[in-house]
Amino acid sequence: MSSAAASGRRSRPTEDHRRAVAGPCERGSGTVLVLGLVAVVVLLGTVLAGLGQAQAARSGAQGAADLAALAGADALRHGEDACAVARAVAARNGGTVDACADEGGGVLRVEVHRAAPGVARLVGSGARATAAARAGPASARGSRAAAS
Repeated sequence: MSSAAASGRRSRPTEDHRRAVAGPCERGSGTVLVLGLVAVVVLLGTVLAGLGQAQAARSGAQGAADLAALAGADALRHGEDACAVARAVAARNGGTVDACADEGGGVLRVEVHRAAPGVARLVGSGARATAAARAGPASARGSRAAAS
């Protein structure tokens, strides 16, 4: 019996013993695991940033559509070219009018798109965010339901 075993102390494992337990192929596997986790975190961050940018672009397109519809409806009320005013207002707010229609009764419907910035294009959300808005006098609220 060795003196370490006789005294109740454990002997320190030798380098050969460590290799036999861990195996020669497992050296550096922690580094590979950490690199894999870092890659997953970076990918997840990129996807979340893209989704955030896409949502911001959608909100911006909705704001541009709302303002364009309101300005166009006001121009319609004053006998001006409502769609020209809507296009100008949408452009000032970073949007482009795709469709503009006078629905009658002083109601104007506008569809606007806005380019999605940066990472949002990589996420697959497309390069455009679209939105639609309808504006007109309060007296015309029921006219859409009646016309449908």
